[in-house]
Amino acid sequence: MQRRSVALLVETSNAYARGLLDGIIAYQREHELWSIYVAEQDRGARPPVWLKNWSGDGVIARIETPQIAAAVQRLDIPTVDVSAARMVKSLPWVETDDREISRIAASHLIDRGFENLAFCGEPIFNWSQWREENFLEFAAKSNCVCHVFRGLSRNQKGYSWTRERRRLMAWVQKLPKPVGIVACYDFKGQQLLDVCRELDVAVPEQVAVVGVDNDARLCELCTPPLSSVIPDTHRTGYMAAELLDRMMHGDPITNRATLVTPIGIATRQSSDVYAIDDEFIAAALRFIREHACQGITVADVLKVVPLSRRMLEHRFQKLVRRTPHAEITRIRMERVCRLLRETDLSLDEIARKTGFAHADYLSVAFKKQSGMSPREFRKDSGYQSLKAQHSLFAD
Repeated sequence: MQRRSVALLVETSNAYARGLLDGIIAYQREHELWSIYVAEQDRGARPPVWLKNWSGDGVIARIETPQIAAAVQRLDIPTVDVSAARMVKSLPWVETDDREISRIAASHLIDRGFENLAFCGEPIFNWSQWREENFLEFAAKSNCVCHVFRGLSRNQKGYSWTRERRRLMAWVQKLPKPVGIVACYDFKGQQLLDVCRELDVAVPEQVAVVGVDNDARLCELCTPPLSSVIPDTHRTGYMAAELLDRMMHGDPITNRATLVTPIGIATRQSSDVYAIDDEFIAAALRFIREHACQGITVADVLKVVPLSRRMLEHRFQKLVRRTPHAEITRIRMERVCRLLRETDLSLDEIARKTGFAHADYLSVAFKKQSGMSPREFRKDSGYQSLKAQHSLFAD
């Protein structure tokens, strides 16, 4: 049988898009091989010249310009969109779940005691608008004050970073401190950190910053290194390829959205702080975060803070809205979830890495928290896993 020809109109210039390509490659290697046509291009680039006379079987595209939209429509072949722009609404599309991105980012900052939150976005992009809307909702539910900066995209006509930097500096100066800021993506996070350095604002003590996409090279080049929400780009690309394969085999596919749950957050120095005006509770939180997976108990926490158990429980509940034991459990279960999702480690190995005496005890504790066994969680990467994560990490 002749191989199907598939065009990938996905830029190769950023980590998110390269992650999509990795997922597409993984799918087609596990199934029938395709003849892949791909052009090295930047985001927003015009369609490659060869596409005009190309005769293929399917397309996976980041449709973010009218030119790309027109080009794929002219082809009139099975196409999957992997962009949030939704420029061709008749096509099925696969994208990161922006609501979950906002929830993870908000929880990360709220769990560290920030009552002042902020969002720094580029409303020209749908995904930035969705992240902003959901972030504001989660902030309001936690009774946090939230401020918003709506920046101009560098892709907009007449954009000047000099003017934009002045606007951003004025906004950061006016924010109440300490404040936790979520940047709509890592590049905006880098800009924020540069502005804070220019203003001599302490990061993360006065301003904590979280980006999105976990572009590891960019995040590590930031000063200080940037924390970032980790989208599951590999799975997003894989699911897009699976969807296209079904379409090329004649399966009827609607223009529904397939939203992929993010993996979690990579915590780096830009947000590794506790904005709690209680040095003993801040110290207890830091100790728990660093040692929860070593099997510690509340008794171990009491060894590092000069408080009675009753006083620790009272002040912890008041400031963190959880007991010390619940925080230990939350951190451990968060780590268990990540290891189940991201590795092939056995339950015995995961138990050892997360402070459980044996796998049976881990299974009982996990099911009590989530309503699912670890094996069920690992197997089911869709709605039920998302529901379990909400249960595990809820206040």
